[in-house]
Amino acid sequence: MNENSFNQKGIALITVILIVVVLVAVVIELNRLSRADIYDAVNISDGIRLSYIAKSGVYAAAAILGNSPNDYDTLRDDWAKMESISLQSGALFNNGYFIAHMEDETGKIPINKLVSGSEENEEVKAMLIRLLLQPEFGLTRSQAEEIVASIKDWIDADDEPTPGGAESSFYAALDTPHQAKNAPMDCIEELLMIKGITKELFNGTKDRPPLAQLVTVDSDGRININTAPKLVLRSLSDTVTPEMADEMDEYRRKEGNDLSDAQWYKQVPGMDAVSIPPDLITVKGSYFKIVSTGKMNDMNKTVTTVVQKADNKSVRVVKWRQD
Repeated sequence: MNENSFNQKGIALITVILIVVVLVAVVIELNRLSRADIYDAVNISDGIRLSYIAKSGVYAAAAILGNSPNDYDTLRDDWAKMESISLQSGALFNNGYFIAHMEDETGKIPINKLVSGSEENEEVKAMLIRLLLQPEFGLTRSQAEEIVASIKDWIDADDEPTPGGAESSFYAALDTPHQAKNAPMDCIEELLMIKGITKELFNGTKDRPPLAQLVTVDSDGRININTAPKLVLRSLSDTVTPEMADEMDEYRRKEGNDLSDAQWYKQVPGMDAVSIPPDLITVKGSYFKIVSTGKMNDMNKTVTTVVQKADNKSVRVVKWRQD
């Protein structure tokens, strides 16, 4: 065998090896891509299933709300126990379930009602200031009044700042400039854009309650005394003490106590002389927030909705957000 023949065979062998290496690399890459496509398809499929599981929680909660036997809404009703009820949802799905929670938005302070037409609503203003002055928030009176003035300026139609408040001229000078909305809020998260409202105040901390759970943008203006958080109860009147709010909460949770009339609070020991403006409170919920999370394996998907309950107990969705 001459040297040229040997070199040609060597080159051919190297070429074959290179081709095999390339083919192996191509096969490995195709296999990886195929598996990635399969995983993507599975994830998409699971995501769709999770969405439907979460939606099922919303519809189940709305059905329970619409089937309430009373003409008034309380924390003793089934809708208020939705989280416990939803634990049974695992029997409805293969390897999945939902956890749903419902809140009566009518039990919160209606911040959009701070401005009525072109006038400031003094009752709502007083409630907000009383709320922010609760010791749990740790705010001074001037801080509380400035926050309320800033909320008012955000909502009202003009661009004239209220003393202590803020309009577009203030927000335009910020590192992230924006304008005052000068219209009612569409979502509670808008509070984070308003002067004086920090993330800690909005979301709460270990030592402070979250303001976001005590105020609402979805309300007809009156507060459901049957479902209002205790901090809101304490904000209804200067004469409602923390101890009274605790006793009111105990009274309304006890089976057998009649909550069909908003004046039931006068039956609570020591509160017969307390006066809450009748046009400020109600015993009916008109707007409810439903948060439903679909869970499957290690994945979850959450749907947040606001529904409106009419006097005929029909329930309709007014807001829908899927995370």
